[in-house]
Amino acid sequence: MALSVRLDLKQSQSLVMTPQLQQAIKLLQMSNMELGAFVEEELEKNPLLQRDESENAPVQEAVEALQSEETSSGSDDTGAPGLEDINFNNESNSSSDSIDADVDNQWSSDTPGDQTLAGSGGLDTTSYGGAGGDSDSFDWEQNLSADISLRDHLLEQINLDIDDPMERLIGTHLLEFLDESGYFTGDVAEIAESLSCNVDRIERVLDQLQGLDPIGIFARNLAECLALQLKDKNRFDPAMAALVDNLELLGKRDFPALMKICRVDQEDLADMMSEIQALDPRPAFAFDTSDAQAITPDIIMKRGLKGKWLVELNSDNLPKVLVDNTYYAEVTQMGLDKESKHYISECFQNANWLVKSLHQRATTILRVSTEIVRQQEMFFKNGIEHLKPIVLRDIAEVVEMHESTVSRVTSNKYISTPRGIFELKYFFTSAINSSEGGDAHSAESVKYRIKRLIDDEPATKILSDDKLVQLLKNDGIDIARRTVAKYREALNIPSSVQRRREKKALI
Repeated sequence: MALSVRLDLKQSQSLVMTPQLQQAIKLLQMSNMELGAFVEEELEKNPLLQRDESENAPVQEAVEALQSEETSSGSDDTGAPGLEDINFNNESNSSSDSIDADVDNQWSSDTPGDQTLAGSGGLDTTSYGGAGGDSDSFDWEQNLSADISLRDHLLEQINLDIDDPMERLIGTHLLEFLDESGYFTGDVAEIAESLSCNVDRIERVLDQLQGLDPIGIFARNLAECLALQLKDKNRFDPAMAALVDNLELLGKRDFPALMKICRVDQEDLADMMSEIQALDPRPAFAFDTSDAQAITPDIIMKRGLKGKWLVELNSDNLPKVLVDNTYYAEVTQMGLDKESKHYISECFQNANWLVKSLHQRATTILRVSTEIVRQQEMFFKNGIEHLKPIVLRDIAEVVEMHESTVSRVTSNKYISTPRGIFELKYFFTSAINSSEGGDAHSAESVKYRIKRLIDDEPATKILSDDKLVQLLKNDGIDIARRTVAKYREALNIPSSVQRRREKKALI
């Protein structure tokens, strides 16, 4: 086979994500605490960045302008308008510079060596997950696992153990009522009223939360905390239950009274006391709570004139920074060497990019959260059983963004509402079709209707799954029998045969 040299043309497609775009996307998915720490770090590194002490920072002014623009355009009726791409490059408005890019699916048909990041502009590309640079400069400490907080530990378990998104939202809401020891301090009746659901449902979710790790969490008092740990060890017998119910006598060391109440002798009582002493009365202390801070909402929702909802960004969380153009003009007029001029130019470019990225982050969060509130209006008016089934695509189509952008916006972003503080991502639930061609029903609201129908059934007329299907279809809910059975089992409701036996036994 003869070897020859030839010249070929090759056509390929590639998407180039510049470090500036990486920075904008990184800012978008940051929580308010992470963003504040990042901005403080940039203020220390960049001499052309300064903290804005005026009443309205540039980002806040831009957001206020956006709010007034949406109000004047009547966006309450037509939905949120699409977010226009901000031209971070003064030369051209390339689509790759848009924060609303599907970064997760960006690819290049060239070899990995061709996938370079163009226009670094002095930004540290290694901080954005790039593999470039000298391997000796890699910071291995960035890969060390951080101490997980109690809240993150519990949230991870809630997302895994609770399948029902509505009950998952309730569980997340109950997290706000934990004290520093891990005890639940909320009033179940008041929480049920604020969420417009029955007390039994709150109690059921609380029972699930009491089974999370660490054992004893979400107990309402010391006796319940100890009882939960003893049940986990399979040591909560009648004698131990009597001892836990009389902790005040144990504190007084009234052993004769305890032996009489528990019906045990002195040796058994000593063993029971040893088991009590081995338990943890403060389960939350197993986690480092020194850095624990209350959640500060990114978005504030309140009722305005004529009953309309007003959605605005929390101004306390908006970083107030600006570019010191005066100082930049003074420095550039000085006789600087080539290296100093390059450094000042990079600082100026990075400062402008940061300010514009913060502006775009604020407007993106505002548009997405406004549309979520608009689509979930019935939840805020009537309670959790009216949670509307929506997915990321429903929001993305209205605000004219990519689903990945909406996903980043709704992660680690919290909204303060008249019903409490919720993470934006918890407003997304699955749907059940309408039998009459109308709006779809939330799977959680359907479960709530099934439970209500079963709770109201008389002992002489137990509802079968087929009968439940018929009743739900009469209400406009198109659902299959196997789905009703699945939802009934998820609610821990026995079959019609078993319910008939149980209710007959009570007659």
